[in-house]
Amino acid sequence: MEQSIVASNPVLFMIAVLLLIMACYTALDLLTSLLTTEKYKRLLYIGSSCSMGVAIWMLNFVVILTLDNSGVAAFNFFTIIFSLVLAIALAGVGLLAISYKTQILQIVFCGFMFSVAILSNYIVGTSSLNHSLQFSILLVASTLFSVFSLFVAALAILFYFNKLSQSSLKPVSTLMMSGAIIEGYYLFLRVLPMDGKNVTGEFVPLTPFMLYLTCFVSLFILASLIASSTIVGRRLARSDNTVSDIRYALDQSAIVAITDAKGIITYVNEKFLEISQYEEHELIGKNHSIINSGYHAKEFFTDLWLTISQGKTWNGEICNRSKDGDVYWVETTIVPFMKRGKPYQYISIRSDITSRKKAENALKGSIKELEDMHYAINQSSIVAITDDKGVIIEVNEKFSEVSGYKRTELIGHTHNLVNSGFHPKEFFDEMWKTIHQRKVWKGEIRNRAKDGSFYWVDTTIVPFFSEEGKPFQFLALRHDITERKQSEEMLHRQDKLAAVGQLAAGVAHEIRNPLTSMKGYTEFLQLDETDENKQEYLEIIMDEINRVNEIVEEFLQLAKPQSLILETKNIIPIIQNVLSLTEFDARKKKVTLVWDCFHEKILVQCDENRLKQVILNFIKNGMEAMPDGGVIKVITELKEDKVHISITDTGIGMPPDQLKRLGEPFFTTKKSGNGLGLMISFKIIESHLGNVFVESEVNRGTAFNIVLPTKKAFS
Repeated sequence: MEQSIVASNPVLFMIAVLLLIMACYTALDLLTSLLTTEKYKRLLYIGSSCSMGVAIWMLNFVVILTLDNSGVAAFNFFTIIFSLVLAIALAGVGLLAISYKTQILQIVFCGFMFSVAILSNYIVGTSSLNHSLQFSILLVASTLFSVFSLFVAALAILFYFNKLSQSSLKPVSTLMMSGAIIEGYYLFLRVLPMDGKNVTGEFVPLTPFMLYLTCFVSLFILASLIASSTIVGRRLARSDNTVSDIRYALDQSAIVAITDAKGIITYVNEKFLEISQYEEHELIGKNHSIINSGYHAKEFFTDLWLTISQGKTWNGEICNRSKDGDVYWVETTIVPFMKRGKPYQYISIRSDITSRKKAENALKGSIKELEDMHYAINQSSIVAITDDKGVIIEVNEKFSEVSGYKRTELIGHTHNLVNSGFHPKEFFDEMWKTIHQRKVWKGEIRNRAKDGSFYWVDTTIVPFFSEEGKPFQFLALRHDITERKQSEEMLHRQDKLAAVGQLAAGVAHEIRNPLTSMKGYTEFLQLDETDENKQEYLEIIMDEINRVNEIVEEFLQLAKPQSLILETKNIIPIIQNVLSLTEFDARKKKVTLVWDCFHEKILVQCDENRLKQVILNFIKNGMEAMPDGGVIKVITELKEDKVHISITDTGIGMPPDQLKRLGEPFFTTKKSGNGLGLMISFKIIESHLGNVFVESEVNRGTAFNIVLPTKKAFS
């Protein structure tokens, strides 16, 4: 199809320039919307490409028509459509690059594609009028570079050097891009002149076709602007709703304040006023020192300001003071807002954590009390925790110290590990029955340490039950009462000795006089008796009289206190002397004597003969407890200004009920004994300010432990 247009029309040219500016603005508006929204990206990209392509194509089309005054200018409609599509395509390629990233490289590429679009549109438009071109490559290149520079500057101002808001820079970039398009076409007319004859003076009449074309382009640009403003308006409305919702949520849940770059308060919400007790006019224009409680050090706020002034978000807990003097805690987040690399305002979002801090302080106090109680219990008590089956899961250091077992040796075992065998099975059955009935059990238990020694503990067992009513652990608190039990035993023995002494005082004198007469007459009868059978009977009578006399003598020793002659003696040779005296008798009874001592000299205040009597008595008792032979081990140790002498046999031992009665008058485990020997031995040791502890187990032997103070203890 061909159309004829005659002479130039400046009105049409001005309309084209206005439409060009509108198209450029529309393209940039749609492009900025494309970069800032997630929705309609494809639609915005197509609209921006079409607007920019129309802006480049329209001026070229109008310029070619209005500047051709040679007469009849025939043109091809399809070539015009092709030039429009080409402009849109080249503009779209440039905008595609900048839509991904607004860096300098993408901006340069986009400006180059716009410049190529102007040049190609001019060439295609000229060829549609059947004109030939005459050009210089150098002039074309310089013109192309000039147009390219303007495009790059316009895009860089809008997207790269965006120190100001895009809304204020968009008109500037629009005018620069419009100027680049106008400049490009006029420069190309000069460096790429047509070879036709130019005649001026007449206006080209506005044909219906040109009016339709102008209306079409105007409607297209207006539609693009309306679509762009609609999308932006919706996005702004949605953003406003979102901001409003966020602000409402913040006001309901958080304490919000906004300050300027110097920390001067410019906005506070209702929650800030509520918690601080200040009025709004009392806070606006002030800084946060008005609510400073003085709790934090100066360095705390110095670090805060250093952080936010560097554009970093600060998080922390701050103690403030309200107007009425009450202290409150807030968990604070301060967000800096930057402009040109410097913060211009700060938004503080706080949450009231006063209740939590009070709870934390109360919890810390409770934890401190528990730690103190735990420390006190560990220092004074033996603590063990077991599971519902009695397996030890935790012990303290005092348990290890008293029992002699390491913690690792106790964990995972039951208390059978320290069972001494002293208590009957019924004792522990009753204990388990009590604690499984949710009752606290209390009692005294004798245990055995790792080294075989016995110790007594006053025990309290507390059961812990789950919500289902099942026991899941037991806490045992024990106190070492070994010394108390030993003292009780010693007092009990002293009471027995006192009772026996009183009895002996009355009985000994009453028995001795008739006993002397009986002995005298028996001796007289022995002198005159010639019958061997009767002589044998008289000898038996004499033996029994002598035995009764010995008992009377022992009674007298108990009845009247013997005066001790205490001297400083080395106890080592005293024990060695007793062992030498018993060595021959031990061999006869197949008893091995073992002497264990690492000291050459241990000085004690003692009556040597009395002390020898005690040690000799204990060794003889040990021999008699081993009718088939065995081993007697004598160990002497020095512990804390006291000498410990242990005389241990491997004999038949004694059950707990016999061990309790040991030392009672006339109680003995021997066939021919009367029990007074042990009673006297205990009294001798007590007169030396010492103690005797007896440990025994059936079929394992008995140990007599003598504890005497050394001379150092008296000094």
